[in-house]
Amino acid sequence: VANVVTTGVFTIPLMKRVGYPAVKAGAIECAAGVNGQLMPPVMGAAAFLMAEYVGITYADVVKHAILPALLTYGALFYVVDLEAVKAGMTGIARTRRRTWQQGLVKAAITISSIIILSGAIYWGLGWTRSAFGEAASWGAVAFVVVAYLVLIANRARFPELAVDDLSKPVTEVPDFYETARTGIHFLLPVSVLIWCLMVEEMSPGLAAFWGVIAMAGVVLTQKPLTAFFRRQGGTAQRWRDGWWDFVNGLALGGRNMAAVGIATATAGIMVGTVTLTGIGLVMTEIVELLSGGNIVIMLVLVGVICIILGTGLPTTASYVVVATLMAPVVVELAAQNDLAVPLIAVHMFVFYFGLIADVSPPVGLAAYAAAAIAGADPMRVGWQGSWYELRTLLLPFIFIYNPELLLIDIGGPIHLTVVVACAALAMAAFCAALQGFFFDRNRWWEAVLLLLICFTLYRPNFWMDRVYPPFRELPSSQVMSVVEETRGAGTLRLRVATQDIAGDDVTKAIRLSFGAKGDTRVRLAEAGIVVSPGDAPTITSVRPGSEAARQKLRPGDKIEAVSVPAERPSPFLFAIPALIALIGLAVMQRRRRAFARA
Repeated sequence: VANVVTTGVFTIPLMKRVGYPAVKAGAIECAAGVNGQLMPPVMGAAAFLMAEYVGITYADVVKHAILPALLTYGALFYVVDLEAVKAGMTGIARTRRRTWQQGLVKAAITISSIIILSGAIYWGLGWTRSAFGEAASWGAVAFVVVAYLVLIANRARFPELAVDDLSKPVTEVPDFYETARTGIHFLLPVSVLIWCLMVEEMSPGLAAFWGVIAMAGVVLTQKPLTAFFRRQGGTAQRWRDGWWDFVNGLALGGRNMAAVGIATATAGIMVGTVTLTGIGLVMTEIVELLSGGNIVIMLVLVGVICIILGTGLPTTASYVVVATLMAPVVVELAAQNDLAVPLIAVHMFVFYFGLIADVSPPVGLAAYAAAAIAGADPMRVGWQGSWYELRTLLLPFIFIYNPELLLIDIGGPIHLTVVVACAALAMAAFCAALQGFFFDRNRWWEAVLLLLICFTLYRPNFWMDRVYPPFRELPSSQVMSVVEETRGAGTLRLRVATQDIAGDDVTKAIRLSFGAKGDTRVRLAEAGIVVSPGDAPTITSVRPGSEAARQKLRPGDKIEAVSVPAERPSPFLFAIPALIALIGLAVMQRRRRAFARA
């Protein structure tokens, strides 16, 4: 809601000025604001909790979350473009015209400069740390201060941007670089936060502390320093303005944290209630009964329940509630249906659905906020926003069936490139099908074809599994040898005889990640289990808080079989006919559109 209110006061009037209806302008901002909680590095503070719940590092959470977040924002950009084309909108004149070659060169130079600068900073600080030890931290502080002064000095060379009149139509697009240089220094505190979390691997609390210190320095000094570099008077007044900006920021942050603290405390009460009363068992039984053992229906039911549970809650509290109540349900029922799902995929699944409650009617707090700014009906904004958010709701199902979307089990740069390309094209096909427009208005069979293309590009394994089995089972006695023969870190897929929460005997498909260093027992211990040797190995010990413990494994569980990937062709072979069909459909619609214009 805060995202929608903060950015919506600028974006919604702007969208209405260029021709978007009030309902669609509010729905677009509603979808964009809610999806902001999916984007690393912060993810509405849920990323830090997710690392704790899943038992992985914060850097791993960011790695798993980045591609889906980019996909959902790229898809929203495409939806906005399709809405403009369908409405017959035309582009707005640019302040400065460049050829596409000039734009490409400038973009390449910008991206290359960022990469070179990032590499120089990373390796430079690494060298200073090895040379000067703890004293290198002061060098990093000095670098940030110098970079800040350079950016402020560059900003002072140019006049302040004119305040836009929201009542007038938009006649030209502002130049990106002229706009960016007036506020690029605000990226420094964010960079400090990301550096402390990802590179220094500080605790979230300590990293946030240094990020806040950097932000406070910017807020206090940006106005007086800008006046100093411009040789303007009134420096004392600028210092006072900076001080009151700082005080108001602290007050606003305190008010926001009060709401988050109350919601999180309430969620803590719910967690304790669930633990003491055993309601988790009831939820599992209800979902299993209603789904009839069908994994797809089970996931749909869990998604609907997550939306209901997330109603009216801020991001952090919503994640705590759905992760406590529904994540164990997905883990338990998926394992019993021979679907070994990574734990991070389950938590991302419930997290995504919990967030959609802010958009979906009848509550949809973000929809109400966007509707108030747009001057539209909240229900219509909510339903339109929910339609746009179908692209976001598609991704959690892909997490379960194709964890490669979370950058799990990626075999190298080529594999990564293929996964990203197929995912981007699949999302584009899905959006085109939902919007009823690709290069021209879709006929019904074209929409069906686009959905089939989307499914194939997202899940090429589905078709390959019909031809070749994905895994072959080995006797349980070969568990140790499978780990020993795996070079580096790897994944162990086990079929385990255990008991469910009710004490009934069940067989589960379990997926565990083991380390790269040490002997076989040490590598298995990283996954949290100790296995007895012999022809019928059993799990003799489970480390509390480990991945194995979170998968509900217990001492005494018997390993019945171990699965290893089968020798088979790449499933992406099925992406080739899907790509051919997508290209053919694009060519056909372009010709049809050109013929209609003629």
